[in-house]
Amino acid sequence: MSQQQTKNCITLRGSAQILCEYLKFAINSVLFQRGLYPPETFKAEQQYGITLLLSEDPLIKDFLTNLLTQSEEWIVNKKVDKLSLIILNVATKEVLECWDFNVQYEDGDVALSKEKNETVSSKDLKKIKQEIRDVMLQIAATISYLPFLDCRCSFDVLVHAKPDCDIPEKWAEAKPVEITNAQNVQLKSFSTSLNKMETIVSYKLTD
Repeated sequence: MSQQQTKNCITLRGSAQILCEYLKFAINSVLFQRGLYPPETFKAEQQYGITLLLSEDPLIKDFLTNLLTQSEEWIVNKKVDKLSLIILNVATKEVLECWDFNVQYEDGDVALSKEKNETVSSKDLKKIKQEIRDVMLQIAATISYLPFLDCRCSFDVLVHAKPDCDIPEKWAEAKPVEITNAQNVQLKSFSTSLNKMETIVSYKLTD
C-alpha cells in the first residue's frame, strides 16, 4: 500500500509542473487555432491522449519557456492568481481576446501530508490528465464560435503575481486588460487537489 501511495503522491512542485505543462499546450493551441502564426510552424505532439500542436518558432518557444519556468516557481510559493493570454490588433494595439487561466490553491490530502511532513495530493495522475484532456478539447471547440480575427494580431501573456514577488529583468509591469463589449465563456476546470485551474475566454463582440 505504501508503494501505491508514493506513486500517486503529487508534491507542490509536481502540481505546479502539471499546471505549467497544461499552460504550454493551452497557449500553443490558442495560437494555432486562432491563426496567429502559419500552421506549418507548428508540430503535432501526443499529450493527454489527444494530438496537440506546439509552435516550433524559436522566439515563441523561448518566450514560453522563460514565462512558465518563472511562473512555476511563483505557483509553488502561492504567488500567482492568474495568467492571461491576450490577443491584440497589431495596428491599433486593441485587445480583442483574453484567455484567463485562474490559479486556486487547495489543501491536498491532509492525512497523507501530515504523514509525509509536506503538503501533497494523492489524486490519481490519470484522472488529472483526463480532466485536462476535457479542457483541451473544449478549447478547440470554443474556437469555432469566437469572432473571426480579420486583422494582423500578436499576443502577450500577463502574469498576475503578488506584489512581493521579485520581478525578473526584462519583465515590465502591465496595465489591466479591458475589452469593450466583452463576452465571456467559462470552460471546464481541472484540479490536482493542490491547485485548481479555471479557464475563461473573454472576447470582443463584433459590431
